[in-house]
Amino acid sequence: MLTPMDLFCLRATGAAILFWLLSLFMPKEKVPLKDLLQIFVASMLGLFLTQMSFLKAITMTTSIDLSIANTCTPIMTMFVAAIVLKEPITFKKAGGVLVSLAGVLFLIFNSVGWGGGASETMPLGIVLTVLNGFTFALYLGIFRPLISKYNVVTFMKWMFLFSMLVALPLNAKSFFHLPFGQMESKVLWQVAYVVVFATFVAYFLIPVGQKRLRPTLVSMYNYVQPIIATLISIIIGLDHLTWKKLVAMALVFMGVWIVNQSRAAEPVQQSQEK
Repeated sequence: MLTPMDLFCLRATGAAILFWLLSLFMPKEKVPLKDLLQIFVASMLGLFLTQMSFLKAITMTTSIDLSIANTCTPIMTMFVAAIVLKEPITFKKAGGVLVSLAGVLFLIFNSVGWGGGASETMPLGIVLTVLNGFTFALYLGIFRPLISKYNVVTFMKWMFLFSMLVALPLNAKSFFHLPFGQMESKVLWQVAYVVVFATFVAYFLIPVGQKRLRPTLVSMYNYVQPIIATLISIIIGLDHLTWKKLVAMALVFMGVWIVNQSRAAEPVQQSQEK
């Protein structure tokens, strides 16, 4: 049985190894100490605290309550970006966030079979979920200039290295005694998928989007996740398509489109050219 800390250590260690190996084939970038200290703080906000709070919250909340609480992330990101990056909160942006929020909530309240998580929600679980959204919002809003400064691989190899160095000492006794030899092959494949695709590939792509899009729009794509999960469930036969799901999907994508049309959602380089 993997604890939340075990899973995070596996993700951080596996992704750190993959990013550092990939960096051997990339142009070398020198990162000064001042920036390394900033990347350390970024790794704590964007990786360690974000992932640990989420993984722990899963065990303390029902899936529906967790999903509802997670809808706060784009809203918090919008306000953090307005304060830190002076990104204006336009009517289009605020309206788009609310339209997508309505779609996600409509999907959640009309969905069935939300298995997993706790049998009932504990207050601490909600607090951790809100902390998860807030720390990720801070990461998106504060460190965008730093992310744009470096190659994706350079930035992420340090991010995961710092997270790994913090996490492993805290969980060394459990992590280094994980019974991998006794685990079913299905579990090992699931862990491998989480490390390679849900961590390495996902965090390779997130900074790419952060360099080109405003923080609010980046966080808006969190609203697409339950839509994709629903579509996959339908494809593999675990769910079925209804008019309610179609309405929810339409609202989510409409909201993302509206935010994308906002002038504040344009890439920074385009704004500077104007």
